[in-house]
Amino acid sequence: MTAVLLMILTSFSPGSGDKGLGLILGNPTGLSFKYFTSSTTAIDAAAAWSFSDEWMMIHGDYLWHSFGAIDVSKGQLPVYYGLGGWIAFGDDVVAGGRIPVGLEYLFANQNIDIFLEVAAGISVIPDSDFYIDAALGARFFF
Repeated sequence: MTAVLLMILTSFSPGSGDKGLGLILGNPTGLSFKYFTSSTTAIDAAAAWSFSDEWMMIHGDYLWHSFGAIDVSKGQLPVYYGLGGWIAFGDDVVAGGRIPVGLEYLFANQNIDIFLEVAAGISVIPDSDFYIDAALGARFFF
């Protein structure tokens, strides 16, 4: 399965696309998808699972990118922020909203990014509760 996925992903030309697929590491850990809807906005989603608590989470965010905030000699390093929602499935169904903030390094002349994100959120179903989580990830763009 991994070999098939790698063959599909490497068949796309470098830097050719605005859609990215990759991994997100943290608690939860899973798959990350990003679609740039314009030069400064994107839709981001993840499907991830917690190995310690036995639950799965899906989140989706609308993101804004500030490409001029941090200047780098090669590639780009935008700061991004957004609004989104999430739902978790385990013993109970829990859902709420989130505000992600992050840094994303886009390699020059490549179709790969790496990112670090922190998200503050609130659950509203079944009860109200605040949380903060963080993740590190990488995506291949096609």
